[in-house]
Amino acid sequence: MRTSFNALMLASGLLIAATSQAEDAPSGKLVIYTSQAPEIAQQTVDAFKAAYPNVQVEWTRNGTTQLMNVLQTEMMSGGAKPDVLLIADAINLGALKNQNQLYSYTDAPLSHINPSFYDKDKTFFGTKIIATVIAYNTQHAQPIDSWNALAVEANKGQIAVPSPLYSGAALYKLHTDINTPTIGWNFYKKLAAIGVAPQGGNGPALKAVASGLDKYGIITDADVILAKKKGSPVDLVYPKEGVSYVTEPVAIMKSVHNLPAAKAFVNFMLSEEGQKLVVEQGNRPVDDRVSAPAGFTPINKIKLLTPDVAKAIKEDATVRDQFTALFGG
Repeated sequence: MRTSFNALMLASGLLIAATSQAEDAPSGKLVIYTSQAPEIAQQTVDAFKAAYPNVQVEWTRNGTTQLMNVLQTEMMSGGAKPDVLLIADAINLGALKNQNQLYSYTDAPLSHINPSFYDKDKTFFGTKIIATVIAYNTQHAQPIDSWNALAVEANKGQIAVPSPLYSGAALYKLHTDINTPTIGWNFYKKLAAIGVAPQGGNGPALKAVASGLDKYGIITDADVILAKKKGSPVDLVYPKEGVSYVTEPVAIMKSVHNLPAAKAFVNFMLSEEGQKLVVEQGNRPVDDRVSAPAGFTPINKIKLLTPDVAKAIKEDATVRDQFTALFGG
């Protein structure tokens, strides 16, 4: 009889604990703005919902610049909609931080992430490492190991380039390049001189190279590697001058409507499980416990170029104007 009573009490205790945990689990609606490709964004949301089934996720996808324009309009009207941002680069998030629009998540799980990949005040956190490289069509072009060797007359009309007025990775590259003496504005002047017309994001640029419409492209490495694995006639080179990289940071808005769910999303993206998802999606993770997918050059064999983000934020409007004057809107 005592055994049955003890078993009943134990079962009751477990039930109470489980009920309490369920009640404490994040729930309600979470709104995410992201620049991830639609299929990748859906995978990310589905994986998060599997880990946190009580959270209902609404997500909006667009290029980073377009999302920031929408967000600025919302903030001006006094009603920013997203709880969480998952966008390409630290420049745009740094600008929001300067406007006091981001929440400082001091307890974010960062023990396996290098401090260079997240904001020192813990307002945004890198989730992956995406370098911008020279892509080429293996059927129509030879590999080139230099940015300056790419921008030559022989390649006129044969280079696909995303626009920094649309793509966060392209914007980060622009700011990085113009402050790198071996590249500088001179590289962009050379591109303009041979009729390059930057437009759209990395996806269309990759399609142009894979189809043979263009011989070369300035494209993010993960996109090229994934296309190559799927059989596209493309390959990539990390140029000797070095490469810019973005970390697709995640951030919580200060005006967050559902803080528990927003923290849960950040926790998931930075967790080992979330970082393994990054690898499954074909990207290089930031977690030192998780290996990059096959096909990626080891990080210690790549010359990574890191811009002065504070300087980039301060000069961003002027740099965009200079770019527009050079290439048109």
